[in-house]
Amino acid sequence: MWPMRTRFILIETSHPGNVGAAARALKVMGFDDMVLVAPRYANVLRKEETIQRASGANDVLDKTRIVSTLEEALDGISHVCATAMTPRDFGPPTRSPREHFDLLLGRSLTQTASEIVKPAEAISSIGFLFGSERFGMKNEDVYKCHVALSIPTNPDFGSLNLAAALQLVAYEWRLALGGFPVASPAGESGLADAAQVAGLLGHLEQALIEIGFLDPEAPKKLMPRLNQLFNRANLTPEEIHILRGVAKAMIETAQAKR
Repeated sequence: MWPMRTRFILIETSHPGNVGAAARALKVMGFDDMVLVAPRYANVLRKEETIQRASGANDVLDKTRIVSTLEEALDGISHVCATAMTPRDFGPPTRSPREHFDLLLGRSLTQTASEIVKPAEAISSIGFLFGSERFGMKNEDVYKCHVALSIPTNPDFGSLNLAAALQLVAYEWRLALGGFPVASPAGESGLADAAQVAGLLGHLEQALIEIGFLDPEAPKKLMPRLNQLFNRANLTPEEIHILRGVAKAMIETAQAKR
């Protein structure tokens, strides 16, 4: 993926907690460029509630800039995305984040002439604008954007907290850029091999004979069916060990009763 500078711009935020939560949302998605435009509190970045809600994303807060105008916040940004729940009668097209990112990155199979966007390789930077908690985005700010992103929500209740909306857009954009690999649990083992499964089957066959469940003279297809069951189960070596322990206990219990 070509270098893509990403900036999140919060306009006239009123709640310090949302600024802290926004910093946390950006950090977990691997972004750190946040700009506040005329926030309600000039010292919002140093407020206790902001720092607490950031939950350790202090480095994002340290890099966050406060500016007076949207024009200052957009300096150096070549593709601007508003966030708006309701389409405007006039202005940029309204799309869901995923739909627009597919168009932007040339992945859409249904692109029409009216949906053609600048080739992604020509876009060196992208900015996401979020309006105030109380009023959302002003029309004049939306008109400055290339697209209005609308998160698909319940049509009967589409109100999203500012930080939650930012988290969703940040997630969709990170996913569009390739995402981060999902880490496997520490110490996770692989699958048991054929020899380990065969050893389990032999041990279990002995146990089933001991308890009288399997007649060795007329085994039918019990063991092959169990073999197929274990193959579908994708057993790990640890699980093989547990099941062999069960088989051992079955044998010892049956022999003790004789």
